[in-house]
Amino acid sequence: MFESVLTLLAEHDDLQSQLADPELHANPARSKKVNRRYAELSRIIAAYHEWKAVSDDLDAARELAAEDPSFAQEIPELTVQLDITAEKLRRLLIPRDPLDARDVIMEIKMGEGGAESALFAADLLRMYLHYAESNRWKTEIIEQTSSDLGGIKDIQLAIKGSSSDPAEGVWAHLKYEGGVHRVQRVPATESQGRIHTSAAGVLVFPEVDEPEEVEISANDLKIDVYRSSGPGGQSVNTTDSAVRITHLPTGIVVAMQNEKSQLQNKEAGMRVLRARVLARQQEEIDAAASLVRKGQIRTMDRSERIRTYNFPENRIADHRTGYKAYNLDAVMNGALHAVIDSCITADEETRLAELGDPE
Repeated sequence: MFESVLTLLAEHDDLQSQLADPELHANPARSKKVNRRYAELSRIIAAYHEWKAVSDDLDAARELAAEDPSFAQEIPELTVQLDITAEKLRRLLIPRDPLDARDVIMEIKMGEGGAESALFAADLLRMYLHYAESNRWKTEIIEQTSSDLGGIKDIQLAIKGSSSDPAEGVWAHLKYEGGVHRVQRVPATESQGRIHTSAAGVLVFPEVDEPEEVEISANDLKIDVYRSSGPGGQSVNTTDSAVRITHLPTGIVVAMQNEKSQLQNKEAGMRVLRARVLARQQEEIDAAASLVRKGQIRTMDRSERIRTYNFPENRIADHRTGYKAYNLDAVMNGALHAVIDSCITADEETRLAELGDPE
């Protein structure tokens, strides 16, 4: 059983030797890649040794039971342990998304619902900031456009992880958040106490490790500069510091105005553009490889309504996995773990079904 792990054991040993070589760490990009793969395999190898130990104990108990019936009492418990360790190992052997260890750039946009949608977008931002804090991730706001009532029209933020293990990666958890988030509640501006429905959109992109990773030719860019503006459209700068970058081959457009200088806004814009181009490339690879799995949890359709936040009932519901709970107040304070775990589990179930028996 699990003969495929033997190949991974050899790869794990090789990576361990590479990590001991000082020359590897002179190349940060290569070192990061090796560390990520080593962390991923270490989890698999540990699970394999756990399964092997239980398997050996079960074989020994069966052999000894033939001579001493008292050993037969251990067999049922060891059999259960073997099934548990085998299932754990099967899930770890599912091929990972190669981007799982990446940091992300997240964009939250107001949608249908006007001022209430902007306020909900601000609530979503707060939720993700608290979730990131609970995972000891760092956050950085790249660009933000606020509304008049303290809401958010559009915001882009970078979220950076603290582990090289892909299973703990930011993208591994937040890639499921892309889509339309619907809210049902009584808006602060509603005088009759009526429940309104509005929505906000979330986009998530894996961040590029090195600028050279995504080749973008200067000839493929159209760059416009203009004066930055604040709420209501009024000018807040006397120089053309805001930058709009259009990637002609894909039609992707990125606009930046948060920074005071044109150069800083251009650098921030290119950072976001590279992440979007990388995401587009990966989507094309995924589509070609799997023809877009019907049960896919991380949808490529950014218009899909993925979740409903019902404030009167204190209910959170994920429409892809069927997850439902009545702790919305906690979720809005960052307790997203159970919701996201339901997406991870559903995705694993789909891929396990596709793989069949790995043994």
